[in-house]
Amino acid sequence: MSDPDSLHRFLFEQAGVRGELAYLDASWRAVLAIHPYPLAVQDQLGQALAAVALLSATIKFEGSLILQVQGDGPLRTLVAQATDQRTVRGLARWTGEVPLGAGLTETFGAGRLVLTIERRGAEPYQGIVPLEGRDLAEAIGRYFSTSEQLPTRLWLEASPQRAAGMLLQRLPSAAGEVEDWERIGLLAGTLTRVELLGLPAEGLLHRLFHEEQVRLFESEPIAFRCGCSRQRIEDTLRALGQLEVERTAADQGGVAVTCEFCNREYRFDPVDIQQLFVAAPHHQPPAGRH
Repeated sequence: MSDPDSLHRFLFEQAGVRGELAYLDASWRAVLAIHPYPLAVQDQLGQALAAVALLSATIKFEGSLILQVQGDGPLRTLVAQATDQRTVRGLARWTGEVPLGAGLTETFGAGRLVLTIERRGAEPYQGIVPLEGRDLAEAIGRYFSTSEQLPTRLWLEASPQRAAGMLLQRLPSAAGEVEDWERIGLLAGTLTRVELLGLPAEGLLHRLFHEEQVRLFESEPIAFRCGCSRQRIEDTLRALGQLEVERTAADQGGVAVTCEFCNREYRFDPVDIQQLFVAAPHHQPPAGRH
């Protein structure tokens, strides 16, 4: 196994198609070290992390891209985030036994797929569609083909050691013909799980597309990093209100908040809590999302 924790862009120069390959190794194992996910949950979360790493490379932005899958089945929630700095993080919530190797409906029940782009200095952009398809890769491809009018296909795999993915997308102003897109899709359709998880980028592209003109660009490193901070937790406590926070602190001798993404604990004793509201005694937080 090579090309650890890396993103690779490539271009079919005469066909108007671009692509990305993403390999998550230490970054993926860092996510698994935080929570003891069952294998079926690991599989879906790894695929989601590979997907956001790929999707973040298809747009130019400063900020983050967040993929959420929510349903009423055994696997209730997936959240995966990638930033323009090529950092990733993610989490999952489930109830009961999640079937291994099952389709979307058996895994998530009736659900929806949400893609959010948070740009620095701008309002977030969010797209929401029903969760449809055989698997997560097909569901995301449908989102881009219907909501964004960009023909897109993904291949996603995960094991306890590596999460990996490949994306193909027809360029908006593609000079190539529809036949080019269909031909490249047929070639990519022969990709196997073993190849995606095991072959390096150059070898994989040669195996699939050795008769095409493909330009492979320099790779970029991917890393696990959580965006939580004490300042953000303080802002959240202020949003809850002084009375609620002081009541909790009185019952528990303080307040402890644990980040779900990285398991880091932030503790606030009664003096810390007083300081929070002394600094902003009349704080009225705006409505928004945490």
